[in-house]
Formats: sequence, structure tokens, C-alpha cells
Amino acid sequence: MARSSSKEPLTFSDPVYRTGVIDLLGILAYGEISACERLAEDAKMAPSLRTKVEITAMATAEFHHFEQLRDRLQELGEDPYEAMAPFTDTFERYHRKTSPSDWLEGLVKAYVGDGLASDFYREVAAYLDASTRELVLNTLSGTGHSEFVVDAVRAAIRDEPRVGGRLALWGRRLMGEALSQAQTVVAERDSLSAVLVGGIDHPGMDLAGIGRMFARLTEAHTKRMERLGLAA
Repeated sequence: MARSSSKEPLTFSDPVYRTGVIDLLGILAYGEISACERLAEDAKMAPSLRTKVEITAMATAEFHHFEQLRDRLQELGEDPYEAMAPFTDTFERYHRKTSPSDWLEGLVKAYVGDGLASDFYREVAAYLDASTRELVLNTLSGTGHSEFVVDAVRAAIRDEPRVGGRLALWGRRLMGEALSQAQTVVAERDSLSAVLVGGIDHPGMDLAGIGRMFARLTEAHTKRMERLGLAA
């Protein structure tokens, strides 16, 4: 693995921490390019040109986030595609289990599913060095299309109230699958677990802290569903 530059934060001298950061950037990068691909597919189901353009714009924003992560991995002397490779199966499993049946389910998945993932990675970011934390938070920032998603879903429910029940069930399914995949990734990648638990150079969280983290994730999901007019 490439040596860290003398300009890098002190924690990069810890090979376990460095590996954890590379894994985190790799999974985020693959998540962004995967979201871009899925949104591009969802756009094909859009009922109008306006909706198609909005969903395509969301996909474009995801791609720009990917570019930032890819560039950072290259700055660290890593091959971004090798860094992403270990996480392809995880995302493919998630997408197989949460394939939307229509454009509305696609919008809810983008808003709720990606929102859950973003909340989780923001929690992890609290235990990163300043430069990596800033990059992670920037790439997890909203794409500016959340109001479009909220308005579209709420309008669909007003037009056909039964849609609300179906989408609420869909949101619960997304919640379960997203949390399951997050737990699997942390369990399978010791380096990511080490980032959360901490080490000599950086603090982490204990078991109680991890429990509180998942409680916060659940609370944020409930609020996100409420914005869409759906029961969590």
C-alpha cells in the first residue's frame, strides 16, 4: 500500500486507520456511482419529461460526488477501482432486494434509502481526521432535489391515497435492508470497525454509543418518512 505523505494527518501513520479510511472512501465511491446508475434507470420510468429531467439531475449530482471521492483516493496513492471492488456484492445485494416497481418507489428509495446510508456515514465521519471528515460530509450533502421528491410523493398520495400505504411499506423495507447491509459491512471489514471503535490516535464509540447511533438513525428515518407524508 502506498506510503502516506508527510503532509497527511498523524493518524495516517496508523496502517489500521489508513486502511479504514480507504475502505470508507471506497464504499462511498461505489455507493455514489451505484446510485447514479440506479437513478438513470429510474428516470426511464418517469411519467413526464420534467420528472425525467429532475431524476437525471439527481443522478448527475451523485456522479459529481463520486468524482470527488475518486480523486481523493488517487491523491492518497490508491487505485479507486480496487478500493471499490470489495463492496460491489454488498450493493448488488441491496439493489436486488430493493428493486423499485415504479418511478415513485424509485424516488422513495433515493430519498429514504440513500438518506439512511448518508446518516450512517455521517456518524462514522465524526471519528475521522478533519480533511477526510470534510470530504465525506461534502459528498453526503443534499443534491438539492429533496423538495422535488417530497412534492412528487405527496402529490401522488393526494391523487391516489392508497399509494401512501404501499409506499409506507416500501419505506420500512428500505429501512430494514439498509440497516442490515450497514451492519454486514462493518462486521465484514475489520478496518471500518476499527474506525468506529477507535485507537491510540483517535477516539471511538463503545457498545452503548453504537446503540445510540442506531437509535438516531431510526429517528432520522422516521422524520424523513413524515416529510414524505408516510408512516414509518
